[in-house]
Order: sequence, then structure tokens, then C-alpha cells
Amino acid sequence: MGQGPLILLLHGVGGSTHSFAGLMQILAKTHSVIACDLPGHGYTQLGARHRSGLDHVSEDIANLCVQEGWKPDAIVGHSAGCAVALRLAQTLASPRGQTPKVIGLNAALDSFDGIAGALFPVLAKALATLPFTARVFSGIAGNSARVQSLIGSTGSKLEAAELSRYISLVADKDHVDGALLMMAQWSLDGLLSDLPDVSNCCLLITAQNDATVPERVSQTAAKRLLNASHLSLPDLGHLAHEEDPALIAHHITRFLDHSDS
Repeated sequence: MGQGPLILLLHGVGGSTHSFAGLMQILAKTHSVIACDLPGHGYTQLGARHRSGLDHVSEDIANLCVQEGWKPDAIVGHSAGCAVALRLAQTLASPRGQTPKVIGLNAALDSFDGIAGALFPVLAKALATLPFTARVFSGIAGNSARVQSLIGSTGSKLEAAELSRYISLVADKDHVDGALLMMAQWSLDGLLSDLPDVSNCCLLITAQNDATVPERVSQTAAKRLLNASHLSLPDLGHLAHEEDPALIAHHITRFLDHSDS
């Protein structure tokens, strides 16, 4: 939607394009904006069950951009979507021949720590391969009380309309299956080792109430990237762009305008 320089929006694991409903409408006042569901999420089917890791997802979205003729000036990635954005930005060129700028929203750019680092990938792989796991999980979690509790655990407070979208997503067994596969195959080792070589102009925005990804993750990543800055916002959680899309849009457009000058 909209007209102007192109911004590509990428959601995180377990989300969908609905996450950008408010933000997209505001950005579209000055930009052309495109949002797509990641493979296996929302309304997008999996191409193959083994292509849910970072490099495969990034490659598939890059091919989609080439197929559709999309040349984004900027890529916005929420949570794990920022990792995809950084990978894409290394391969895509904007209409002016420059590499796209990257904006990370509560970017998940760190490996899991300690015991969680050892158990989470194993658990996700086991769940993703068990028959009926997605159907059972979606049946249990697809009710308002459980979804509201899940969203609340991220540090964000959403209105009823936003919560209803997540209730629909979690009740969709194909969406749950896609999210489980992505978690099972997710690895940031290659990207993290490449961060010092990423020259794209980047802004990493974090929310102080984010209970999912600590702010220190973006602070550390910003220091390792060649051309990155970090912005911390109070009173918002992991889904900050859904809680206050106008504020997030303001900082995105301000960053894009400033980096162009």
C-alpha cells in the first residue's frame, strides 16, 4: 500500500502480516509498503519442510523480491524478522543501487543462553516431528484467556482487536506447524559471525518493557555492526509496533530521512 520509497516489513516467529496493520497504514502516507507472511506463517504455505531456517527463509524471500521486482530502500524486521532483514540486506539492492537500510524492532539477534540454549532447539525439533503436535497445541492455545496470557508475558498490552488476530493464528494448525518448524531449524551462528562485516545503515529499536528479548541484545549487536545505532523506548513491550504504531512509524521515518541527508 502507499506510494514512494519502498519499505519491506518482516514479522517474527509465530506472527504474521497482521502485526503490521497499524504501522503499515501510517508508513504508507509517505512510502510504498509491502508486508509478507514468512514461509509457513499466516496465509503463506511452506515450500518445503526443510527450508524454515534463517538462510533458507532469507533466500526464498530474496527470490520473491526478484520475482516481483521489489527493490526495498529499507527493510523493517520485528524480533527474528530482523535476522532475516539483515540477511536480505546483504543481497538486495535498492533502486538507487545502494544496499537497503535495516530497522530492527526488538531484534532477536542472539543465541539462547545456558540450559535453554541446549534444550530449546531439541524440544522444538521433537515437537515439529511428532504427529498431531500442531493440531493439539492449536486446540489448547486457541482461546482468548491463554492467548492473552501469552501476549502479556511479552511485556505488551494489546487491545481486543489485536488479541483476536493472535487467537485466530494460534488456532490454525498449519500456522503453528510452520512456527514450530522455524524454531526447530533456527540458527544465528552464521549471521552473528558476519555482523562486523555488515555495512548497511541500521537502527535497532528496543522497548524497555520487552520481556521476550532483553535490550542488551540490540545494544550488543549495534556495537558489532559497522553502521548501526540503538534507540530505547519506555513503556512498551515486545510488540511495541502494535501497541504504539504512530511512535514506531515516527522513529522509522525520522531515521530514513536523516540517513538520506
